[in-house]
Amino acid sequence: MVTPVPRLVASDLDGTLVRSDGTVSDRTKSAIRQVQATGAVFVMVTARPPRWVDGMAELVGEHGVAIVANGAILYDVAGRRALRTRLIEPGVALEVAEAIRAEIPDVQFAIERANRYGQEPHYFNRWPKPDDALVASITELLTEPAAKLLVRHPDWHSDMLLTRISELVGDRVAASHSGGERLVEISATGVSKAATLADFAAMQGLSADDTIAFGDSLNDLPMLAWAGTSYGVANAHAQVLEVVDVVCGSNDEDGVAEILERLFG
Repeated sequence: MVTPVPRLVASDLDGTLVRSDGTVSDRTKSAIRQVQATGAVFVMVTARPPRWVDGMAELVGEHGVAIVANGAILYDVAGRRALRTRLIEPGVALEVAEAIRAEIPDVQFAIERANRYGQEPHYFNRWPKPDDALVASITELLTEPAAKLLVRHPDWHSDMLLTRISELVGDRVAASHSGGERLVEISATGVSKAATLADFAAMQGLSADDTIAFGDSLNDLPMLAWAGTSYGVANAHAQVLEVVDVVCGSNDEDGVAEILERLFG
């Protein structure tokens, strides 16, 4: 367990810090400012691509960066540029995609690059796709390195899809999910929220013992295991709730803010 007042606070966004309606409450924003006012560092650690954190620049404080795409990108939010990337090489990504489709023909693919999104024509997108989105076959989409390969199935639950994909891909890539419906996210081998958070902490002169982390889904498990103290929101995946040090209130109850107020108030 870490000291009562940690020096680094790492939090997932969707399902954890962000409410179900897609907002960050004023209470949570105020709690993050309290953290920063003490000299501690707050960092967002999310599966979101860069474009989905651009509107949250007020949360990153003086260091100005976020860990996005499940750790594949260390991102300068204010400057809107990648500071460091760990991407899947095209050959590996295409080999993996072909192996998945051979065994699960109904899957649909999309990709996130460091600065652009792309999808197959029939990919079901839960959100409006960007105006500059690439729409092409998976072979064409994977002509360049990708931050994430997204795999969606029209019917399978994410847990079921992840289990089957993990069997197929082995250690060629890192597969997980962030709670999205019928969706699995694939990164390069060795990429995780934990790995990039550890690097970020070292850049600040900090370690796991200085860190607390909040999360809700399977892609948060490595980060939660790395941090000195781990918190799972009450609405988290069952596997998260089984392993965290502390269960706090749900995302809709401002559970993260409640803990931060207690620690930094």
